[in-house]
Order: sequence, then C-alpha cells, then structure tokens
Amino acid sequence: MGSSGATKKSSPTGQHPANRQSATITTLTRQWLALPTTQDMDANPAKRRKTDHSGAGEPYGALPFDAAAASAGLFRPSTFILETAELLQQSRVDYGKMLPNAEELLRNVKTAVESVDTHGPMLISKASASFEKKNAIKIPYPTPHPAEDSLLKLAMEPPAHCNVVGSYVLKTMVRSQRDATVDMIVEMPKTLFQDKDYLNLRYFYKRAYYLAHVTKAIAKSAALSDAIADASFAYLGDNPLLPILVLTPKATTPSAGKTSRNSTLECKIRIVPCCPGGLFPSTKLLAGRNCLRPDAGTSETTTTSTTESSESKTLPPTPFYNTTLKAESAYLPYLKLLHQAQKSCSAFVDACLLGRVWLQQRGFGSSMSRGGFGAFEFATVVALLLQTSSQKRTSSGSGASGKKAASILSPSLSSTQIFKAVVQFLASTDFRTKPRVLGGQVADVDSIKEGTPVLFDAGSRQLNIAYKMSAWSAGLLRQQAKRTHDLLKDDSVIDQFTPTFIARADIPLEAFDMVVRLRLPTSASSAAHSEAAAHLSRHGAVWDFGDSVFQTMKRALGDRAQLIHIQLPTSSAWSVDATLPEPSSKGAPPTYVLLCISFDAANMARHIDHGPPAEDKKEAKKFREFWGERAELRRFKDGSILETLVWTAGQSPAGLCEEITRYILGQRLGLIVEGDIQVVAGSDTASSFSALVPITPVVDAAAFTLAREAFTTLEADIRALEDLPLHVRQVSAIDPALRSATISPPAVQSPKAVLHPMEVALFFEASGKWPDNLAAIQRAKMAFLLRIGESLEAAMAARGDSSSLETFVGLENDEQAGTRKTSFANLAYLDIVYRDSAAFRLRIHSDLEEAILSRQTHDKTLDQHTRTTSASLLAAVRRTFSTLPLHTQTIATYCTRFPALSPTIRLVKRWFSAHKLTSHVSEEFVELVVLHVFLRPYPWQTPASVAPGLLRVLQFLARWDWRTEPLMVDTSGMAPMLPEEEAAAAAAKAVDPRTRLEAWRKIDPNMNHTVLFVSTTHDSSGTAFTTDSSGGQSRPQPSKVVASRMTSLARAACRLVKETDVSSSPTVSGSRAHLDPALLFQPSLGDFDILIHLSPRIVKRLVKGDIAEDGSNSGSASSKPRRSIYKNLDARTGRDLHVLPAHPVRLLLDQLDHVYGGGASAGGGGVGPIVFFYGAPRDEDNDGDHIVAALWNPQLHPRSFRINVPCSFRPVVAANKRNKAKNDDAAAAEPLIEVNREGILAEIARIGGSLIDRIEVVEK
Repeated sequence: MGSSGATKKSSPTGQHPANRQSATITTLTRQWLALPTTQDMDANPAKRRKTDHSGAGEPYGALPFDAAAASAGLFRPSTFILETAELLQQSRVDYGKMLPNAEELLRNVKTAVESVDTHGPMLISKASASFEKKNAIKIPYPTPHPAEDSLLKLAMEPPAHCNVVGSYVLKTMVRSQRDATVDMIVEMPKTLFQDKDYLNLRYFYKRAYYLAHVTKAIAKSAALSDAIADASFAYLGDNPLLPILVLTPKATTPSAGKTSRNSTLECKIRIVPCCPGGLFPSTKLLAGRNCLRPDAGTSETTTTSTTESSESKTLPPTPFYNTTLKAESAYLPYLKLLHQAQKSCSAFVDACLLGRVWLQQRGFGSSMSRGGFGAFEFATVVALLLQTSSQKRTSSGSGASGKKAASILSPSLSSTQIFKAVVQFLASTDFRTKPRVLGGQVADVDSIKEGTPVLFDAGSRQLNIAYKMSAWSAGLLRQQAKRTHDLLKDDSVIDQFTPTFIARADIPLEAFDMVVRLRLPTSASSAAHSEAAAHLSRHGAVWDFGDSVFQTMKRALGDRAQLIHIQLPTSSAWSVDATLPEPSSKGAPPTYVLLCISFDAANMARHIDHGPPAEDKKEAKKFREFWGERAELRRFKDGSILETLVWTAGQSPAGLCEEITRYILGQRLGLIVEGDIQVVAGSDTASSFSALVPITPVVDAAAFTLAREAFTTLEADIRALEDLPLHVRQVSAIDPALRSATISPPAVQSPKAVLHPMEVALFFEASGKWPDNLAAIQRAKMAFLLRIGESLEAAMAARGDSSSLETFVGLENDEQAGTRKTSFANLAYLDIVYRDSAAFRLRIHSDLEEAILSRQTHDKTLDQHTRTTSASLLAAVRRTFSTLPLHTQTIATYCTRFPALSPTIRLVKRWFSAHKLTSHVSEEFVELVVLHVFLRPYPWQTPASVAPGLLRVLQFLARWDWRTEPLMVDTSGMAPMLPEEEAAAAAAKAVDPRTRLEAWRKIDPNMNHTVLFVSTTHDSSGTAFTTDSSGGQSRPQPSKVVASRMTSLARAACRLVKETDVSSSPTVSGSRAHLDPALLFQPSLGDFDILIHLSPRIVKRLVKGDIAEDGSNSGSASSKPRRSIYKNLDARTGRDLHVLPAHPVRLLLDQLDHVYGGGASAGGGGVGPIVFFYGAPRDEDNDGDHIVAALWNPQLHPRSFRINVPCSFRPVVAANKRNKAKNDDAAAAEPLIEVNREGILAEIARIGGSLIDRIEVVEK
C-alpha cells in the first residue's frame, strides 16, 4: 500500500462529543490506506452506544436505526459509525481509472474467446500432442496427467456464455486490496461432456484442454496484441484442480500533473472456464460419495449403475473433489444471489466493503493459502442471512424442532450493524465440528459433513461455501471474530475503530507466540501422506503436509496451545509455455510452510505429561506409537501406573514447547530437526529476544521471590520495634525489583553481587506531633530515621547477630549533595543493609507535609514562585507515597496473572536502555505502557511469550499520537467493587482524561511542562509518571524531543518487522526471512552530536566499591572508603559494609545535566546547551552501554550578547567581521555570540575525570 499525501480536513462544528475529533477520521482512514502498521492513530473520544447481542433469541445486530429520530436531530451517530463512514468513502475504487477502457477491453477478450478453434472428438493423447506441437502452450492438466493409453476423447466448441462476475460487477473492491482482478467466466458447452465425466478427473482434463484453446485464441487476437502485456496460468484460489488464465493489461500513462492511488492498483483479468448448471446429478456429488476410483484410468469403459453406486458408497469419500466440481456451475447462481441482496438491502455493498477490509487486515482471502474465506464468502454469508430472515432456526440446522425466531438480518440495518451482526455470527458459530446451514433446511445433516469446515448453502445451489477452508483457518477466523466482537461490546475501549479496521493482525511475529518454518519434504522422503490419501484429498501436496503438521501438533501440544495455525505459501503463476513442477517433486525449489502457535500461559510450562493408564492396553499402545521413545511407564505416589512424558526441566516455557515441537515433527513426519525445522520466533536460543536481557524464568522468578521475602522480613523487623514514638501503619514496597520489573533480577542472598537498595515507604498513624513547618518536618524525619536505624541494630544485637544488619542515614535534595536546592523536599532516607542478603532504602511519609503543601499550592496570597514550588513538591510527595505503592501492588498482581508480563516489561526497558532513553523516561511509564498492551490486546489475544509482547508494545508506541491522545490504563479489574451509590458518585467526580489533556494543551501548547499523559485508575492526573517534580522544579519526563525520538524509533522497529517475511525461503537473496532481535536493540549513535565514552574498568570498580590503587578516584566516589588490595584479607574478613553509593554514571549524569542540561539550575531558565542520553544505570555489566550520547540544543543559535546567558558562550568572530565590513552601525554595536562547544566539552572531561575515557564529536 502506498503512502498518502492527503491532508486533514477542517474540524466540523457541533456540540456532540463525537464531533470533537471528527477531523482525525479522514487522517485515520488515509493512514490505513497508506501504512497501517506504522502511522499515528488519533483517539476517538465519543462513547459508543452499547449493543447487547447476548440474548438467546435476539437477532444479530439488533440495533435499529430510527430514521424519524435522525431527521428530528435526535439521533447522534457514534464515533465508530462516523469513522466507518469515512473509511468507506476513502476506500472506494474509481473503476474507470483502475481499468481504463474496460468495456472495450473485456469486449475484445470475449470476442477472442468466442473465436476458439473447433474440432470433433479425439483421443486425449492425440489431441494434446497435436495441440502442444502446433502451439507454444502447455496444457495445464492437473496431477496426475492423463495416461497415454487413455480412451477419453476431447472436442472443442465455442463457449455457451461469457460473463463478468465477482467484485468488479458488484463494486465491492477497495483501494488497499492486495490483488485487483476482473473475473470472466467462460461456460463450456454441455455437449462436450458425458454423463460420467465427474469421475477420475475427466471433467478437469477437459477443462484444462479447453483453457489451453482459449489461451491460443487470445494470443492470436489482433485486437488484444497491443492491450495485453502478459498471459500466464495460475490456480484459482490455489486449487490445483482449477487452472485459469491471467491476463495483465498494459499500464496506461496517467495524465500529466495528476496522480491517483487507483493508477498504482494493478488490475488483471482472469479467464475462468466453468460448466453449465445441472451437468452432473447432484446425488453423485454429495460429500459422502467417492468420485476418484483407485486404479481406474480415464477410459470410458461402462459399468452398471449398481456397481458404480456400491463403489461410491464403500470407497472413502472425496468431499473436496466433489464440492470443487459442484462449484464449477455455481458462478451465475451466486452472482444472482448477490444481486438480489444488493437490491433488497441498500447497505449490502458497504457492509461487504467493511467485511473485505476486516478480513484483509487479518490475512484472510478466498484462496486456500489465505484461509479460504474472503470477500466473496463474506458477501455470501450476508446474502444468506438476509435471505433466511423469515425461516426457522434450530441448533441442528435441520429445522425439525426449532422455534420461530426474529430475523437473522433485517434489510433495513445499516452497514456497520450488518458488519457487527456477521462478526457475531462468525464468533458464535463453530462450523469446524458441526455443519452450519443457511438459506434453507437440510433433511440429513450427516449427508453434508465433509471432515472439514462446513457452512452449507441449503438453497438451490446446495454448496458448502467454506469448502476451501481448513480446520486451522476456521479456528483462526472464529478467534478473530470473537476478539472483534468482544472489542465492539466493550464500552470502556475508546478506540474501537483502529483495532477493527486499521491495525494489521496478519503479521506472524506479532500475532503468535511461536513461529516455526518447515520445509516441505520431497515425495521420496515424505511420510506425511500415502499416495492413496493424497489421491483422495486433491488439496495438493502443500495442503496435505500442512494438515499433517496441524493434526500432529494439535495432539502433541494439547492444552498447551490455544491456537495452532498453518500458513501455506501462495501458489505462483507460471508461463503458458511451461509446466509448473510439483512442490514435493525432486528438483523443485524448496517450499516452506509456517507453523504458528499461540500458547496458553497457564499450561505451557508443564514438563510432565500423563498418558493413559497401563491397564488400557489399546490407548497405551497408541500413546507409545505416537510418542516413540519418549514415552515411558511410571508409577506415581497415588499408586497409579501411567504412560508418561518427561521433558527437560529448568528451561523456559518457550524452550519446553520448542523441544516438544522439534521432537514430534521429527518423530511423526520424518523432518530433519536441524535442516527442515527452523524456529524463527519464540525460540529460547542465543538469537532469541529472551537472550537479550537475558531471561531465565525459573532463576529470575526465584530471585524476585527472594526479594519479596526479604521485604517481608524487613516489614516484620520494623513492626516489631516497640520504642518508636508513633505506631507503624504500613510499610509499602515502591521499587521495581519488588514488582518483578527490573531489567536484571535483584541480587539477593548473593555474597559476591553488588547490592542495590530497594525503595520502601514507611507510613505512621496520623498524629498531631509533627511540626507545622516543612523544614522542621524534614528534620523530624531525620530523627525518626536515626531512631529506626538504631533500634533495628539494637534488635539484631539482642538476637546475638549484630553483624548481620547495618543502617546508614543518607541525604538528598540538599545544597551540598544534590543538584535541586530546596529545604522543603524530602532530605533524608535510611539505608538498611542485610549482610549478603538485601538492601533497602526507607523513606518516611508525613500526612501533615502533604496537607501543608496542598494548602500552599492553593493559597493565592503567596507569590507565584512559592506556589509553583509547592505544587511540584506536592506532586513528588503524592507520587512517592500515594501513587507508587498502588502502582507496585498493581504491577505485581498482574505479573502473577500474566506470566509473560514481567519478562516483557524487562525486555521493553532493555529496548529503552539500548536506545539511551532510560534517563528520560520513568520506569513506571514503561510498565504502564506494557500493562496497557496486555489489558487491551486487541486485535490480538493477550501474549503468552516475550517476543509478541515486545513487538506489540513497539506497535502501540509507533501508532500512539501522544500530542492529542491520552493513554488510559484501566486497572479497575483489581479495584474492589463499590456500592452502586458510591460508584455513581465516584464516576460523577471523575474527570475525563481527554478533557484534562485538552486543558493541558491549551495551557501549555508548546508542551514545556507536560508531553505524555498517562492516567490510571489510581491516578487521574495523568502526569504522575511523566513529569519530574523532584527538588521543587517540574519538567516533562520525557521532553517533546525525546518523545518524538521514542516514536520514530518504534516506527523504525515496526517497519523492520513488517519487511521481514518469515514465510519466504531463507536461501533467496534479498529477502529477510528471519528477524534478528539484535537489530531492534541496535542504537543509532550517528544521530547524536557527542558520544562520551566511559571507562568500563573504572565504572565496574566504582560500582563494586573499589578505588584505584594509585589513589585516583572519580566523581563523587572520593568519599568511599578504600578497600584492601590483598585478596586473602578480603576472603578472611568478608565484604565491607558501607553506605550504598549511587551508580557513578548516574551521579555524573546528574551533575552534567545540572550544569549543562537545563535541569533545575541556573541561569538558563531550564534551557541548557546539551541534552544527554543514557541507558539503564543498573546494567553495570553491559559493556556496550558505557556510552553517554548527547545533542546540542538547536534553540541556542548565535544571538546578540546579553547578561545571564544559559551557558558558556563565545563571540562569533566571522559574523562580527562581516557586520563591520557592511558598515552597519547597529550590527556592529551588537556583536553575536555562540555556544562555546569546545570549552563545554573540555569542562565535561574535567568533571568526569578518569570515569570518562574519551569524548567523540560525531562528524555529519
């Protein structure tokens, strides 16, 4: 899909909420037409009316449109309806521009087809040899080709009819569809066939011969020689029984100065031979009949009807072959059906357009490789539902005992209502296991069962319209319909339009937890299907192999998998003078099939599977035959003896499922594990996503559990203190390590690891003993912390273990130690260190402090600076002591509910760190973004593994238009249920986040104070985690520049994922058949102006508390005690306990940002000359992250000299000389100055000392 250069329309006026962002609807639909996976998507603030389709006897889509109310101005369409209307308008095709001179071209094609050469009956071998000898055309016979000694005779006559059918006639094409075709059916005369030509491919041999003659006639046509650029054969819907002729018209040159999207939509003409209606008896083509007799040639030997009937009933049925033959005479009847629906329902065409878009975004189409359910099948379902509106519905479909229900679909419904109704129908219908009958009644439902999905048209056509579908595509279609139906029912989702029509859900890397590329084995080595089974199937070797994989994996994985999907390759066209080789034949290029799996997170980690008991000999034998050597007999504690499978313990769930997949495919299908099986996504190898953190679920879960247990110990120790002046009310965890959200798991109970303090908040009971002065409150907190530390050490000493715990009081936000100078901010904290166990950083909450700050913020008698400072400090206090505890509890709870949430959060933080954005975004913001993707996974299901979780987060960041759209994370599922009155009162007081964001944008249009707006159930302000309010100064976190870079990086990552075609052959040059996860984490250092290279050796030693032996030190590490240089002394005395220092790189960044970054300092009013970028400071073992990147502030351009310049400036010598040369007195009087870049870099090197290895200036 090409890009769109359309501009936004002006916003219409109106009072209804749906009109507030109607200007974005055009942009949305045009973005879908251009690039749906990487463009911004605007919000849709209006609330959609709820439609309840859950009633037992309710008709589908029972949402009437009140024309009277609309005319009176009382009907207000929802935003979803407005957006779908705009989508329909933007997606319509200009058929005149798509295929210029269409009528003349089609008329010439029809004339050429009707002029085919004719001849009388000839033996097939003789007729074929004569035709191919005289013409450079190979007859596209289906496999197996006719035998040389066949007695089948062929003749040629002009066609009975030539008609144009399909979406071109119904006008149901859309601009963005992948293939635009005009279908012309050529009805072969009835006189060419005999009564038993339905047997043994006879009809299809005659059809292929007729197609070859049509190809010859078109090639000889003088009228088409200048109009047709190419002619080739292809399979209709990937059906190997139905070759067709594809004509590619020559491209027309668009008018000068005019460009049209339709001019780039390549339209082709397909010539489809078919047979007249009633050619063969319908009873001979029932699903349970056999029309492919084994060891029967194509001779015309006669058999008695009794013998033929008995063979047909005793031999295995050939449902696909029979239905394909039956469908050959159904083109015109279905064209008539759709025309009748179009006349009876004015919204029919628009509903079909919406259905086509919905299916297209999910990868469905009418071909077998795309699921066998496309725009034609969708339109047919709509027409049949309209047609059966007044008939009886029963659970069995037979109508024998069903009650009379309301209309399934009413012709008066709108297009969106019809679309919703059909989606609901597909979601509630499982026609994989139980046939679904439409358009009439069937006396015997068993007679239409085919072993594949059945959606039977019981009208005069008597056809299974889902005959090209497979069990896996039907399962995927139903799951997609369920997700869309759940989305459209969920009124809490603001934007229902984007997941339904805009977001692409057909990218395997984003949609599935594991993607495996399988190479189709050659016929000589394939154990997938016997020749007899393939002869009866007639789906083709690729489909048969996919079916074998599906059935095998379905049994092997069991409840581990929620969905198993097989993505088949699309059959390619071939030249009319060549023969298409069979995919499974020797010498053919390798063919690959994708095995896509969505796992059940609750079951995928099970490493022991129980089989049947030993007493059940029959089932135990089947179990051992299926699993081979991995099956073993085991006795369990309850005395039972069961067949058992034991998989490798201690590996990740994804690794365990990969082990099962590789083993069973090699065991059952004979695939070579190393050559034929390639796990391209969801692997647990060194090249996978999980290897980038790395993530080891068992070890990491144990580490996070130990951290929480250590916190529980600390809480118990604090609550046990009896000499505190105030009673302890609550001890809350507020650190990412205590909610399983740190990049690296906490090093708890690890003697050699560096301890990082985990943040903890302490709450006392309300008391009037607190001083009523903010500065005094901070001193009182220091006294409390000292008392707590002394009491804890005394308690440990009383237990006889005085050396196991040590405490230290630290200071922050003071004039000496920090960069934010205020005596009102929180000054003190208490570091509590358990020897070789864990470390905590304790902060005290004072309810009076929050009350005083709130009063000062709203006191209009105070000066503006005091009120602004109080507001910032109040936001910081509420963030630390109110929002963070609830946030930690929420994330920790959801991490237990979603096993993949914790590793996904850690991987996304690693992505932010790799691109050096960690210093600009809060960890809580990243966690909320990931949580939002898990809670609102539409159009996918909740991810069960890390890879799709990361890619969907990047997809969200790429589409999120944070300038106009707030992020609302709904965690109300965890909140306790309130009484109805309290809930109503709370809802009345709640302010719509969109209203808050609009207010912020009016107050701060340049986004100097608020850039991202993220609201949760616990925080409606939206700025708790996107604004840095520490130290009494408030600034956005991230800034507009950083937020823009975040979006651009996410878009680049999504573009890389979209360009990766995992279904392509890895041997084809120029194709990206595998996504290297490292590419998503590779920083683009060339985009920066300055690269500050740190010394990994110095950083590592400072982090571990070592000081250089030569006495040198760096940064703020000079206050740390010198450790012994004698290793034997360290081993004897153990690790020294000391104050837990901040990360040296973090301290350096704080200092540099304070001086040059425009932090809450000095002279520049928050505008500094440099913006610094750095990754996660805790990741000290990552050598690749010892680079601090920086950009020069483009706002600080050369200017006239003035006092209080924000940084070091110097005169612009060249510019001043030019001004003097012009004799411009005004210019000479105001010399220009510019940022002294060399001086600033030299000063940075001096501040960093030995911590900085070198400073690189990027040349551009």
